[in-house]
Amino acid sequence: MKQRILKSLKFLGNKYVIATIIFLLLILFLDDYNLMDTRRLRRQVKELRAEERELRNDMVEDSVRAASLRGNLDAIERYGRENYYMKRSDEDIYVIKDRKK
Repeated sequence: MKQRILKSLKFLGNKYVIATIIFLLLILFLDDYNLMDTRRLRRQVKELRAEERELRNDMVEDSVRAASLRGNLDAIERYGRENYYMKRSDEDIYVIKDRKK
């Protein structure tokens, strides 16, 4: 048992092993682009790409909605009434909001 410990200490005392351990510590933890920062940045890139896909889908939906509104006066009126609470001069509008939202 004692000989194993002595062998491992001799192995760790080797100048090449010490240089390798120091190099790995520098690369993994102390460098400007260390392992933890790299993992954090990769996660952030993944989230940003997901957000980009979502925004592109929203852009496609909005362009389809805008194309349906062009030139169709009934659709424009319905959109204005639903989203901006516009009304005709002879009518009243009551807005009922759900408190759970």
